Amino acid sequence: MFEMIKNRIEKNGLTYNEFLQKTEQKINATDVNNLNDEEKHLFEYTKLNYQRMTRINKTYKTSENLCTLLANINIPQLWMVLTEGWCGDSAQNLPYIYKFSECNPLITFRILERDNNLDIMDMFLINNTRSIPKLVVFDTYNKIVFEWGARPKEAQDLVINWKNEGLQKDEFLEKLHLWYGRNRGKAIEQEFIELLNG
Repeated sequence: MFEMIKNRIEKNGLTYNEFLQKTEQKINATDVNNLNDEEKHLFEYTKLNYQRMTRINKTYKTSENLCTLLANINIPQLWMVLTEGWCGDSAQNLPYIYKFSECNPLITFRILERDNNLDIMDMFLINNTRSIPKLVVFDTYNKIVFEWGARPKEAQDLVINWKNEGLQKDEFLEKLHLWYGRNRGKAIEQEFIELLNG
């Protein structure tokens, strides 16, 4: 399994900056007039998500506590993230995960676009769904160190509650992004601290 993943990453894996550039190029090259309603919807999400990622990149700095834990990793790791530019949860979490990875030069961070790599996505389903972003961390012995996705537990619990209250998708997504904006990465940081301590 790992050999196949490694080969795919070598062939198609993107660095975080390449992913951002590709997303920006897609936005700039798109003629909205040629899109159907569903494609327009995804295009608008992608534009918004690009702004979200850019904002987090500029404003966020990994906490000292988490950065120290990450700096203590003493064997090379590969952090593979399956994601897509139109995914709102990804825009709200991917920049943090990337910033975490920067705390240690032994961490190689690579992105695989989910829709071009469904065979790999299907190895790492979340509750039997292709939910993204999905992070899988491998060590130098090709063992899985930990997995994370697709949103912090606190956010996931809120979404479940809002669905149970009968909120429509657009309604609960609006509330979810307000939560992300207020939380500013604290929940995902805490979860990574627990993963690294565990």
